[in-house]
Amino acid sequence: MSNSWPSGVGRRVLPETDSTNAEAARMAPGLAGPCWILALRQTQGRGRRGRDWRDPQGNFAATYVCRPNGAPDQVALRSFVAALALHDALVTVTARPESFALKWPNDVLLNGGKLAGILLESVGQGAQVSHLAIGIGVNLLHAPDAEDGALRPVSLMSETGISISPEEFLDVLAPAYAKWEHQLVTYGFSAIRQAWMNSAARLGERIVARTVTDSYEGTLEGIDATGALMLRTAQGRRTIPAADVFF
Repeated sequence: MSNSWPSGVGRRVLPETDSTNAEAARMAPGLAGPCWILALRQTQGRGRRGRDWRDPQGNFAATYVCRPNGAPDQVALRSFVAALALHDALVTVTARPESFALKWPNDVLLNGGKLAGILLESVGQGAQVSHLAIGIGVNLLHAPDAEDGALRPVSLMSETGISISPEEFLDVLAPAYAKWEHQLVTYGFSAIRQAWMNSAARLGERIVARTVTDSYEGTLEGIDATGALMLRTAQGRRTIPAADVFF
């Protein structure tokens, strides 16, 4: 199991905080470089669109805060970098590559259930974004109650019997993230896109994508060069930049 911490990346472990993304926003102005912030207990975790993210003790709640170059749409592609890093870290821990899949836009599945989620937030004043916070939550020990219409939540322990502490998991995740970040910065999004699709859940199968105003059913064809969902519907191909996906 890899534990080679990436050079130049900070590591801060907090006994408790409200939200690691909120902590990242508070700490960002004083950081000299990228940093992982891990909370052993998170009291006000949140997911996409303001949803609660519950973090019982023993689960993983961390944020990678960095100052990436590029336009906002390019910076946002790091959600796929984080997904690939999570996939690699989980495979390293379990040696079960066939058990994990990536669900667009920001979830990692284990045996078809939701194991992990990713939340990107910009840090700055108005249009002046100074840092990016990549929040990651993983159900290492405990899975929350299922929500209506959502995938069943699972934990690493319940599905595999494997126990790993948040600190140990961070030591595997950090070098995995550094590897994929290097790929993005050096070679662009193309390699990231292909690697993500190689592990995509339900590729070539029927799914439903729901935006705030519409619902589309079709065959998942993958993601395009901007990270948008490509869906083949009865009316032709649709490219969907933001939605919730249902199987």
